[in-house]
Amino acid sequence: MRILLVGAGGVGDAIAKIAAERDFFEVMVVADYDITKAERTVEWIRRKHGDAVAAKFVTGRIDASTADGVAEVCREFAITHVLNAVEPKFVPTVFSGAFTAGCHYLDMAMSLSEPHETDPYHQAGLKLGDQQYALNDQWERAGLLALVGIGVEPGLSNIFARYAVDYLFSEVDEISVKDGGNLVVRDADGNEIFAPSFSIWTTIEECLNPPLMWEEGKGWYTTRAFSEPEVFEFPEGIGAVECVNVEHEEVAMLPRTMNAKKYSFKYGLGSEFIGVLKTLNLLGLDRTKPVRVRSAQGPVDVAPRDVVVAVLPEPASLGSQMEGKTCAGTLVTGKDKEGNPRATYLYHVADNAWAYENYESQAVVWQTAFNPLIALELLANGTWQGKGVVAPEEFDPRPFLDLMSASTGYQQKWVAQERLASNPLSNPS
Repeated sequence: MRILLVGAGGVGDAIAKIAAERDFFEVMVVADYDITKAERTVEWIRRKHGDAVAAKFVTGRIDASTADGVAEVCREFAITHVLNAVEPKFVPTVFSGAFTAGCHYLDMAMSLSEPHETDPYHQAGLKLGDQQYALNDQWERAGLLALVGIGVEPGLSNIFARYAVDYLFSEVDEISVKDGGNLVVRDADGNEIFAPSFSIWTTIEECLNPPLMWEEGKGWYTTRAFSEPEVFEFPEGIGAVECVNVEHEEVAMLPRTMNAKKYSFKYGLGSEFIGVLKTLNLLGLDRTKPVRVRSAQGPVDVAPRDVVVAVLPEPASLGSQMEGKTCAGTLVTGKDKEGNPRATYLYHVADNAWAYENYESQAVVWQTAFNPLIALELLANGTWQGKGVVAPEEFDPRPFLDLMSASTGYQQKWVAQERLASNPLSNPS
Protein backbone atom coordinates (compact mmCIF):
# COMPACT_ATOMS: atom_id res chain seq x y z
CA MET A 1 0.00 0.00 0.00
CA ARG A 2 1.36 3.39 -1.09
CA ILE A 3 -0.51 6.26 0.54
CA LEU A 4 -0.76 9.89 -0.55
CA LEU A 5 -1.66 12.03 2.47
CA VAL A 6 -3.10 15.26 1.09
CA GLY A 7 -2.59 17.96 3.70
CA ALA A 8 -0.08 18.32 6.55
CA GLY A 9 -2.14 20.60 8.77
CA GLY A 10 -3.34 19.56 12.20
CA VAL A 11 -5.07 16.31 11.24
CA GLY A 12 -2.59 15.38 8.50
CA ASP A 13 0.34 15.97 10.83
CA ALA A 14 -1.23 13.70 13.47
CA ILE A 15 -2.03 11.00 10.88
CA ALA A 16 1.60 10.77 9.79
CA LYS A 17 2.86 10.69 13.38
CA ILE A 18 0.52 7.84 14.32
CA ALA A 19 1.29 6.01 11.06
CA ALA A 20 4.98 5.99 12.02
CA GLU A 21 4.09 3.38 14.66
CA ARG A 22 2.42 1.01 12.16
CA ASP A 23 3.92 -1.22 9.46
CA PHE A 24 1.02 -2.03 7.09
CA PHE A 25 2.09 0.37 4.31
CA GLU A 26 5.11 0.66 2.02
CA VAL A 27 5.33 4.43 1.78
CA MET A 28 3.38 7.50 2.83
CA VAL A 29 3.80 10.69 0.80
CA VAL A 30 3.06 13.65 3.07
CA ALA A 31 2.02 16.43 0.70
CA ASP A 32 0.90 20.00 1.22
CA TYR A 33 0.71 23.23 -0.75
CA ASP A 34 3.20 24.54 1.83
CA ILE A 35 5.83 21.82 1.66
CA THR A 36 7.52 23.13 4.83
CA LYS A 37 4.57 21.75 6.81
CA ALA A 38 5.15 18.28 5.38
CA GLU A 39 8.89 18.55 6.01
CA ARG A 40 8.27 19.57 9.61
CA THR A 41 6.07 16.51 10.16
CA VAL A 42 8.59 14.08 8.69
CA GLU A 43 11.42 15.67 10.67
CA TRP A 44 9.41 15.08 13.87
CA ILE A 45 9.06 11.42 12.88
CA ARG A 46 12.81 11.22 12.26
CA ARG A 47 13.63 12.67 15.68
CA LYS A 48 11.07 10.45 17.45
CA HIS A 49 11.57 7.14 15.61
CA GLY A 50 14.88 7.35 13.75
CA ASP A 51 16.01 7.32 10.13
CA ALA A 52 14.75 3.81 9.32
CA VAL A 53 11.13 4.69 10.13
CA ALA A 54 11.36 8.15 8.59
CA ALA A 55 12.55 6.57 5.33
CA LYS A 56 8.97 5.36 4.73
CA PHE A 57 7.79 8.97 4.60
CA VAL A 58 8.33 11.20 1.58
CA THR A 59 7.39 14.86 1.29
CA GLY A 60 5.87 16.59 -1.70
CA ARG A 61 4.07 19.73 -2.78
CA ILE A 62 0.48 19.45 -3.96
CA ASP A 63 -2.23 21.80 -5.14
CA ALA A 64 -5.44 20.25 -3.80
CA SER A 65 -7.57 22.76 -5.71
CA THR A 66 -6.99 20.98 -9.04
CA ALA A 67 -7.83 17.37 -9.87
CA ASP A 68 -4.98 17.28 -12.38
CA GLY A 69 -2.53 18.35 -9.69
CA VAL A 70 -3.67 15.56 -7.38
CA ALA A 71 -3.56 12.97 -10.17
CA GLU A 72 -0.07 14.07 -11.17
CA VAL A 73 1.30 13.50 -7.65
CA CYS A 74 -0.45 10.11 -7.51
CA ARG A 75 1.27 9.02 -10.72
CA GLU A 76 4.64 10.42 -9.70
CA PHE A 77 4.73 8.26 -6.55
CA ALA A 78 2.75 5.23 -7.83
CA ILE A 79 0.09 5.83 -5.19
CA THR A 80 -2.55 3.18 -4.43
CA HIS A 81 -4.61 5.04 -1.78
CA VAL A 82 -5.31 8.76 -1.41
CA LEU A 83 -6.12 10.01 2.10
CA ASN A 84 -7.72 13.45 1.98
CA ALA A 85 -6.85 15.57 5.03
CA VAL A 86 -7.62 19.07 3.73
CA GLU A 87 -10.69 21.24 4.19
CA PRO A 88 -13.92 19.88 2.67
CA LYS A 89 -14.04 22.61 0.03
CA PHE A 90 -11.28 20.61 -1.70
CA VAL A 91 -13.17 17.29 -1.61
CA PRO A 92 -14.39 17.47 -5.25
CA THR A 93 -10.92 17.99 -6.70
CA VAL A 94 -9.08 15.47 -4.50
CA PHE A 95 -11.89 12.92 -5.02
CA SER A 96 -11.75 13.42 -8.79
CA GLY A 97 -7.95 13.43 -8.91
CA ALA A 98 -7.76 10.10 -7.09
CA PHE A 99 -10.26 8.55 -9.50
CA THR A 100 -8.44 9.90 -12.54
CA ALA A 101 -5.20 8.34 -11.30
CA GLY A 102 -6.89 4.99 -10.60
CA CYS A 103 -6.41 5.20 -6.84
CA HIS A 104 -8.60 4.20 -3.93
CA TYR A 105 -9.74 7.15 -1.81
CA LEU A 106 -10.53 8.01 1.82
CA ASP A 107 -11.68 11.23 3.45
CA MET A 108 -12.84 12.47 6.85
CA ALA A 109 -15.24 15.17 5.67
CA MET A 110 -17.52 14.94 2.67
CA SER A 111 -18.57 17.20 -0.19
CA LEU A 112 -20.36 20.35 0.94
CA SER A 113 -24.08 20.91 1.12
CA GLU A 114 -26.19 23.63 -0.47
CA PRO A 115 -29.30 24.89 1.35
CA HIS A 116 -32.72 24.54 -0.26
CA GLU A 117 -33.24 27.56 -2.53
CA THR A 118 -36.67 28.60 -1.27
CA ASP A 119 -37.19 26.88 2.12
CA PRO A 120 -33.77 26.30 3.72
CA TYR A 121 -35.01 25.85 7.31
CA HIS A 122 -37.53 23.13 6.53
CA GLN A 123 -36.46 21.30 3.38
CA ALA A 124 -33.14 19.65 2.61
CA GLY A 125 -31.26 20.88 -0.43
CA LEU A 126 -28.05 19.26 -1.64
CA LYS A 127 -26.89 17.23 1.35
CA LEU A 128 -23.38 16.65 2.61
CA GLY A 129 -21.83 13.90 0.51
CA ASP A 130 -24.54 13.88 -2.17
CA GLN A 131 -22.04 14.78 -4.89
CA GLN A 132 -19.87 11.81 -3.94
CA TYR A 133 -22.65 9.26 -3.54
CA ALA A 134 -23.91 10.26 -6.99
CA LEU A 135 -20.71 8.85 -8.49
CA ASN A 136 -20.98 5.44 -6.83
CA ASP A 137 -21.61 3.57 -10.09
CA GLN A 138 -18.59 5.18 -11.72
CA TRP A 139 -16.30 4.07 -8.88
CA GLU A 140 -17.84 0.59 -8.84
CA ARG A 141 -17.30 0.09 -12.57
CA ALA A 142 -13.68 1.12 -12.16
CA GLY A 143 -13.21 -1.37 -9.33
CA LEU A 144 -12.16 1.42 -6.98
CA LEU A 145 -13.17 2.09 -3.38
CA ALA A 146 -13.99 5.55 -2.06
CA LEU A 147 -14.34 5.15 1.71
CA VAL A 148 -15.95 8.43 2.71
CA GLY A 149 -16.40 10.05 6.11
CA ILE A 150 -13.87 7.95 8.03
CA GLY A 151 -12.67 10.43 10.64
CA VAL A 152 -14.03 10.51 14.17
CA GLU A 153 -17.30 12.32 13.36
CA PRO A 154 -18.24 11.12 10.84
CA GLY A 155 -16.40 7.83 11.00
CA LEU A 156 -16.02 6.36 14.46
CA SER A 157 -19.49 7.68 15.32
CA ASN A 158 -20.92 5.72 12.35
CA ILE A 159 -19.09 2.58 13.44
CA PHE A 160 -20.49 2.94 16.97
CA ALA A 161 -23.97 3.23 15.45
CA ARG A 162 -23.52 0.09 13.34
CA TYR A 163 -22.13 -1.87 16.29
CA ALA A 164 -25.11 -0.89 18.46
CA VAL A 165 -27.66 -1.75 15.78
CA ASP A 166 -26.06 -5.09 14.95
CA TYR A 167 -25.01 -6.33 18.39
CA LEU A 168 -26.86 -4.45 21.15
CA PHE A 169 -30.35 -3.55 19.97
CA SER A 170 -33.35 -5.33 18.46
CA GLU A 171 -35.15 -2.07 17.67
CA VAL A 172 -33.78 1.48 17.46
CA ASP A 173 -35.75 4.61 18.18
CA GLU A 174 -33.00 7.20 17.70
CA ILE A 175 -29.34 7.43 16.79
CA SER A 176 -28.00 10.76 18.00
CA VAL A 177 -24.32 11.66 17.78
CA LYS A 178 -23.27 13.72 20.81
CA ASP A 179 -19.98 15.63 20.71
CA GLY A 180 -18.71 17.70 23.63
CA GLY A 181 -15.77 18.45 25.85
CA ASN A 182 -14.25 20.72 28.48
CA LEU A 183 -11.31 21.96 26.44
CA VAL A 184 -10.02 25.46 27.12
CA VAL A 185 -7.19 27.42 25.47
CA ARG A 186 -5.10 29.88 27.48
CA ASP A 187 -2.68 32.62 26.51
CA ALA A 188 0.82 33.08 27.93
CA ASP A 189 -0.64 34.77 31.01
CA GLY A 190 -3.07 31.94 31.70
CA ASN A 191 -6.16 33.77 30.50
CA GLU A 192 -8.77 31.77 28.61
CA ILE A 193 -9.01 32.91 24.98
CA PHE A 194 -11.27 32.25 21.99
CA ALA A 195 -9.40 29.81 19.77
CA PRO A 196 -11.33 27.04 17.95
CA SER A 197 -9.74 23.62 18.32
CA PHE A 198 -10.68 22.61 14.77
CA SER A 199 -10.64 24.38 11.40
CA ILE A 200 -12.74 27.52 11.82
CA TRP A 201 -13.56 27.38 8.09
CA THR A 202 -15.17 23.96 8.58
CA THR A 203 -16.73 24.93 11.92
CA ILE A 204 -18.47 27.94 10.40
CA GLU A 205 -19.73 25.78 7.54
CA GLU A 206 -21.27 23.07 9.67
CA CYS A 207 -22.56 25.27 12.50
CA LEU A 208 -24.27 28.02 10.51
CA ASN A 209 -25.86 25.85 7.82
CA PRO A 210 -29.39 24.58 8.54
CA PRO A 211 -28.98 21.36 10.55
CA LEU A 212 -30.09 18.21 8.75
CA MET A 213 -32.49 15.81 10.48
CA TRP A 214 -34.16 12.51 9.51
CA GLU A 215 -37.32 10.99 10.93
CA GLU A 216 -39.44 8.02 9.99
CA GLY A 217 -42.35 9.19 7.88
CA LYS A 218 -40.71 12.54 7.12
CA GLY A 219 -37.36 11.63 5.63
CA TRP A 220 -34.69 14.32 5.56
CA TYR A 221 -35.61 17.84 6.64
CA THR A 222 -33.85 20.84 8.15
CA THR A 223 -34.23 23.17 11.12
CA ARG A 224 -32.65 26.36 12.46
CA ALA A 225 -29.01 26.49 13.50
CA PHE A 226 -28.45 25.85 17.22
CA SER A 227 -32.01 24.53 17.68
CA GLU A 228 -33.33 22.10 20.31
CA PRO A 229 -30.76 22.74 23.07
CA GLU A 230 -30.36 19.95 25.60
CA VAL A 231 -27.96 19.32 28.46
CA PHE A 232 -26.03 16.08 28.01
CA GLU A 233 -23.89 14.51 30.72
CA PHE A 234 -20.57 13.60 29.12
CA PRO A 235 -18.42 10.89 30.78
CA GLU A 236 -14.95 10.77 32.32
CA GLY A 237 -15.16 14.03 34.22
CA ILE A 238 -16.27 16.26 31.36
CA GLY A 239 -19.71 16.75 32.87
CA ALA A 240 -22.87 18.47 31.70
CA VAL A 241 -22.64 20.38 28.41
CA GLU A 242 -25.43 22.07 26.49
CA CYS A 243 -25.69 20.56 23.00
CA VAL A 244 -27.52 21.94 19.96
CA ASN A 245 -28.43 20.73 16.48
CA VAL A 246 -25.62 21.15 13.95
CA GLU A 247 -25.34 20.07 10.32
CA HIS A 248 -23.14 16.97 10.08
CA GLU A 249 -22.48 14.10 7.72
CA GLU A 250 -23.82 11.29 9.90
CA VAL A 251 -27.43 12.36 9.38
CA ALA A 252 -26.91 12.28 5.60
CA MET A 253 -25.10 8.92 5.76
CA LEU A 254 -26.71 6.58 8.30
CA PRO A 255 -30.33 6.54 7.05
CA ARG A 256 -29.12 5.17 3.70
CA THR A 257 -28.23 1.75 5.12
CA MET A 258 -29.55 1.59 8.70
CA ASN A 259 -32.96 1.24 10.33
CA ALA A 260 -33.83 3.75 13.05
CA LYS A 261 -36.80 6.02 13.60
CA LYS A 262 -34.75 9.21 13.98
CA TYR A 263 -31.20 10.50 13.38
CA SER A 264 -29.61 13.69 14.71
CA PHE A 265 -26.26 15.31 15.49
CA LYS A 266 -25.77 17.56 18.51
CA TYR A 267 -22.65 19.53 19.33
CA GLY A 268 -21.63 21.01 22.69
CA LEU A 269 -20.52 24.42 21.44
CA GLY A 270 -21.06 26.59 24.51
CA SER A 271 -22.81 29.96 24.68
CA GLU A 272 -19.66 32.00 23.91
CA PHE A 273 -18.86 30.04 20.76
CA ILE A 274 -22.46 30.23 19.56
CA GLY A 275 -22.40 33.98 20.18
CA VAL A 276 -19.25 34.42 18.11
CA LEU A 277 -20.68 32.36 15.24
CA LYS A 278 -23.91 34.36 15.27
CA THR A 279 -21.92 37.59 15.16
CA LEU A 280 -19.83 36.39 12.23
CA ASN A 281 -23.03 35.52 10.41
CA LEU A 282 -24.64 38.87 11.24
CA LEU A 283 -21.60 40.75 9.88
CA GLY A 284 -21.32 38.57 6.79
CA LEU A 285 -17.90 37.30 7.83
CA ASP A 286 -18.99 33.72 7.28
CA ARG A 287 -19.33 34.22 3.52
CA THR A 288 -17.07 32.41 1.08
CA LYS A 289 -17.74 34.60 -1.96
CA PRO A 290 -14.90 37.15 -2.35
CA VAL A 291 -15.56 40.84 -1.81
CA ARG A 292 -13.54 43.77 -3.15
CA VAL A 293 -11.30 45.31 -0.44
CA ARG A 294 -9.14 48.41 -0.72
CA SER A 295 -5.50 48.04 0.27
CA ALA A 296 -2.25 50.00 0.01
CA GLN A 297 -1.41 47.94 -3.07
CA GLY A 298 -4.80 48.59 -4.66
CA PRO A 299 -8.11 46.72 -4.63
CA VAL A 300 -8.03 42.97 -3.87
CA ASP A 301 -10.73 40.30 -3.74
CA VAL A 302 -10.92 38.49 -0.40
CA ALA A 303 -13.35 35.91 0.96
CA PRO A 304 -14.52 37.12 4.40
CA ARG A 305 -14.32 33.62 5.87
CA ASP A 306 -10.70 33.35 4.78
CA VAL A 307 -9.97 36.54 6.73
CA VAL A 308 -11.46 34.98 9.87
CA VAL A 309 -9.25 31.92 9.35
CA ALA A 310 -6.18 34.13 8.91
CA VAL A 311 -6.64 36.13 12.12
CA LEU A 312 -7.34 33.17 14.43
CA PRO A 313 -4.63 30.83 15.77
CA GLU A 314 -3.84 27.77 13.66
CA PRO A 315 -5.65 24.87 15.45
CA ALA A 316 -2.64 22.60 15.02
CA SER A 317 -0.52 24.99 17.10
CA LEU A 318 -2.77 24.99 20.17
CA GLY A 319 -1.68 21.76 21.86
CA SER A 320 0.63 23.40 24.38
CA GLN A 321 -2.00 26.01 25.29
CA MET A 322 -4.95 23.63 25.59
CA GLU A 323 -6.20 21.63 28.54
CA GLY A 324 -9.10 19.27 29.07
CA LYS A 325 -10.78 16.41 27.22
CA THR A 326 -12.99 15.95 24.18
CA CYS A 327 -15.60 13.22 23.76
CA ALA A 328 -17.00 11.79 20.53
CA GLY A 329 -19.88 9.38 20.83
CA THR A 330 -23.20 8.01 19.65
CA LEU A 331 -26.28 7.71 21.85
CA VAL A 332 -28.60 4.91 20.74
CA THR A 333 -32.03 4.38 22.28
CA GLY A 334 -34.60 1.65 21.69
CA LYS A 335 -34.98 -1.97 22.80
CA ASP A 336 -32.31 -4.51 23.63
CA LYS A 337 -32.14 -8.01 22.17
CA GLU A 338 -34.73 -9.20 24.73
CA GLY A 339 -37.14 -6.38 23.91
CA ASN A 340 -36.47 -4.28 27.01
CA PRO A 341 -35.93 -0.48 26.89
CA ARG A 342 -32.27 0.38 26.44
CA ALA A 343 -30.12 3.50 26.09
CA THR A 344 -26.40 3.14 25.35
CA TYR A 345 -23.80 5.84 24.76
CA LEU A 346 -20.82 4.48 22.83
CA TYR A 347 -17.88 6.87 23.05
CA HIS A 348 -14.17 7.64 22.90
CA VAL A 349 -12.47 10.34 24.98
CA ALA A 350 -9.19 12.04 24.05
CA ASP A 351 -7.16 13.83 26.73
CA ASN A 352 -5.22 16.81 25.40
CA ALA A 353 -2.35 16.43 27.87
CA TRP A 354 -1.76 12.85 26.70
CA ALA A 355 -2.07 13.69 22.98
CA TYR A 356 0.39 16.55 23.27
CA GLU A 357 2.88 14.63 25.40
CA ASN A 358 2.98 11.69 22.99
CA TYR A 359 2.42 13.32 19.59
CA GLU A 360 2.69 17.08 20.06
CA SER A 361 -0.86 17.20 18.68
CA GLN A 362 -3.91 18.71 20.30
CA ALA A 363 -6.70 16.35 21.25
CA VAL A 364 -9.35 17.19 18.65
CA VAL A 365 -7.15 16.70 15.59
CA TRP A 366 -5.45 13.66 17.12
CA GLN A 367 -8.80 11.99 17.84
CA THR A 368 -9.77 12.44 14.21
CA ALA A 369 -6.47 11.12 12.87
CA PHE A 370 -6.28 7.52 14.05
CA ASN A 371 -9.56 6.42 12.46
CA PRO A 372 -8.60 6.53 8.76
CA LEU A 373 -5.39 4.69 9.63
CA ILE A 374 -7.34 1.84 11.23
CA ALA A 375 -9.49 1.68 8.10
CA LEU A 376 -6.43 1.64 5.84
CA GLU A 377 -4.90 -1.15 7.91
CA LEU A 378 -8.10 -3.23 7.61
CA LEU A 379 -8.08 -2.64 3.85
CA ALA A 380 -4.40 -3.56 3.63
CA ASN A 381 -4.90 -6.91 5.35
CA GLY A 382 -8.11 -7.67 3.45
CA THR A 383 -10.45 -7.62 6.46
CA TRP A 384 -12.45 -4.82 4.87
CA GLN A 385 -13.11 -5.01 1.14
CA GLY A 386 -15.34 -3.05 -1.17
CA LYS A 387 -15.76 -0.88 -4.22
CA GLY A 388 -17.84 2.15 -5.03
CA VAL A 389 -18.58 5.07 -2.73
CA VAL A 390 -18.92 3.39 0.65
CA ALA A 391 -19.45 4.69 4.19
CA PRO A 392 -17.83 3.21 7.35
CA GLU A 393 -21.12 1.80 8.67
CA GLU A 394 -21.33 -0.49 5.64
CA PHE A 395 -18.47 -2.61 6.99
CA ASP A 396 -18.40 -5.00 9.95
CA PRO A 397 -17.62 -2.73 12.94
CA ARG A 398 -16.04 -5.39 15.15
CA PRO A 399 -12.64 -5.65 13.41
CA PHE A 400 -12.33 -1.86 13.54
CA LEU A 401 -13.17 -1.63 17.24
CA ASP A 402 -10.95 -4.62 18.04
CA LEU A 403 -7.95 -3.08 16.28
CA MET A 404 -8.69 0.28 17.84
CA SER A 405 -8.48 -1.09 21.40
CA ALA A 406 -5.99 -3.96 21.06
CA SER A 407 -2.64 -3.82 22.82
CA THR A 408 -1.02 -4.62 19.46
CA GLY A 409 -3.31 -2.13 17.72
CA TYR A 410 -3.98 1.52 18.44
CA GLN A 411 -4.54 1.06 22.19
CA GLN A 412 -7.54 3.37 22.32
CA LYS A 413 -10.28 2.53 24.79
CA TRP A 414 -13.86 2.80 23.67
CA VAL A 415 -16.84 2.40 25.99
CA ALA A 416 -20.47 1.33 25.65
CA GLN A 417 -21.97 3.13 28.64
CA GLU A 418 -25.45 2.09 29.71
CA ARG A 419 -27.81 4.92 30.60
CA LEU A 420 -31.26 5.05 32.13
CA ALA A 421 -33.65 4.47 29.25
CA SER A 422 -36.11 6.90 30.85
CA ASN A 423 -33.55 9.75 30.87
CA PRO A 424 -30.50 8.94 28.72
CA LEU A 425 -29.18 12.51 28.56
CA SER A 426 -28.13 13.06 32.13
CA ASN A 427 -28.35 9.81 34.05
CA PRO A 428 -25.57 7.30 33.44
CA SER A 429 -26.60 4.01 35.10
